[in-house]
Amino acid sequence: MRLRSPGLLLLLLGALQAADTREQEVRALVGSDVKLSCVFPESPTFDLDDLYVYWQIGAVGHPTTVTYYLSGNSSAGLEDNRYRDRAWLSPDSMKHGDFSLRLYNVTPLDEQKFSCLVFRKSLQLQKILDVVVTLHVAANYSVPVVLAPHGPSEDEELTFTCTSVNGYPKPNVYWINKTDNSVLPEGLQNSTVVLNARGLYDVVSVLRVSRTPSVNVGCCIENVLLHQNLTGLCQTAETFTTPEPGNTGSHTDVRRREHGMVLSTLAVLGVAVAVAVATGWVCRSRCPRGSPTRYPAAKPERTFPGASGCGGQGAGVHLTAPASEPLL
Repeated sequence: MRLRSPGLLLLLLGALQAADTREQEVRALVGSDVKLSCVFPESPTFDLDDLYVYWQIGAVGHPTTVTYYLSGNSSAGLEDNRYRDRAWLSPDSMKHGDFSLRLYNVTPLDEQKFSCLVFRKSLQLQKILDVVVTLHVAANYSVPVVLAPHGPSEDEELTFTCTSVNGYPKPNVYWINKTDNSVLPEGLQNSTVVLNARGLYDVVSVLRVSRTPSVNVGCCIENVLLHQNLTGLCQTAETFTTPEPGNTGSHTDVRRREHGMVLSTLAVLGVAVAVAVATGWVCRSRCPRGSPTRYPAAKPERTFPGASGCGGQGAGVHLTAPASEPLL
């Protein structure tokens, strides 16, 4: 009789002597493909009609079928819906003792212990291979974004908010003092970690610190599974400087002062332009027309006797010439 039900087959095989179990651990990123290794230690050639190959997850006695191969019949649609079209065994590889599972498009729900069981009919259904592969799933968190207080405030505390999304597994959240890179006490922060629709974690952390003349903090997200700490990539640290005493006026007052300064500057510029225009007009009305380069400035006068003046007087004629030109 041919056994075609994987559930019935497991009940029958569970009573048989178990082979030594080998355990492995594998890490995979969300959305990637991963190979869960299950290889016979020697290198024989197998007849597929002599094999029962079974991959499952879950507790013993209540397994969930991932995929399976019955002699003469590959996966017959009894696998769990979560793994349908995502789990695959290679018949050609199984002929050479490689019963590894290829799992596509890894999700957070795939973080399980996967069991690989291989039996041979020719050996009275003896279990020849038992491998447990623990799959750890991870996803990178986004670079944390820190929102700092804006504008002057008379509050005694400053509130900073840090956000990072789409990571896995749950992170460790730290706030640090960027001045000396020291870790701030956990009592100053309140962190919330929630699962989103993709099965990944979103983090919101709120830090409250006392007001000081200068506050410079950073938010860091640590993914332990990936050995990754976003402290080095934390470009979101904000510097917030408290206002000086006597300079805590409202935004309206500041804008009014700025507006008054602009009007004063425009008024001064207007007066300067008017003075320049008036000076140019006076100069043009009094100065002779012509190019000053052709007529140099007048020099001291020289008097030549002997010329007749009006009324027969002996007054001289006054001629003026540039000092650099000879007089005739």
